[in-house]
Amino acid sequence: MSDPGPLQAVLLNCSLKQRKNESHTQRLLNRVAGVLTAEGVEVEQVHVLEHRIATGMIEDGAEIGLPDEWPGIEARILAADILVIGTPIWLGTKSSVATQVIERMYASSGRRNEQGQWLYYGRTAGCVITGNEDGVKHCAMDLLYALQHIGYMIPPQADCGWIGEAGPGPSYGDVLPGSDVPVGYDNDFTNRNATYMAWNLIHTARMLRAAGGLPAVGNTTEGWEHVSNARDQNPEYR
Repeated sequence: MSDPGPLQAVLLNCSLKQRKNESHTQRLLNRVAGVLTAEGVEVEQVHVLEHRIATGMIEDGAEIGLPDEWPGIEARILAADILVIGTPIWLGTKSSVATQVIERMYASSGRRNEQGQWLYYGRTAGCVITGNEDGVKHCAMDLLYALQHIGYMIPPQADCGWIGEAGPGPSYGDVLPGSDVPVGYDNDFTNRNATYMAWNLIHTARMLRAAGGLPAVGNTTEGWEHVSNARDQNPEYR
């Protein structure tokens, strides 16, 4: 059997900052990337706002005359064992860019992989959340639900985040007057969870690769009836 090579990860930064080097979310994604890279994973990062992405439940905007770089990003996602979506918190929820990414992924989710399962089966995913207002767990819940719904395997502790004090204040990586330590970089809670997430993503991806993904029988439209009596059984109490 040929060597499949190192695990591949793609990290999508769904910041609302036009410039990557101004993004606080990018800084926490970089921390996660550092853990992944140290464990031998090849990491590619995409700053989503650097690309023109059509809006809507469409697979390729070019087919309806819209400028659209999404198919190229989707190709990177499908080539990766691991996906991490990073987003800031705005008004208590994920960014509009993150919503657009999920919508475009969902538009393709009805396609099949080589085993007849939905397209994103056999991969694992997590998320990174930053902000200076409450909402880390809400955003993570939103993203991780969507990703598992379209086929991703979500491991334990598949999210990490950082928020400052409630209300306007410094964001992750800001340097305050009189200090030379970027805000949040020494936060053990954030650093620990970033490591947990990266570690669990790596090992979930390894298990999926070694097993050839999930067995493709009871999770295909043609196969589920052959392994289950769900259609015919009587669900009344016994």
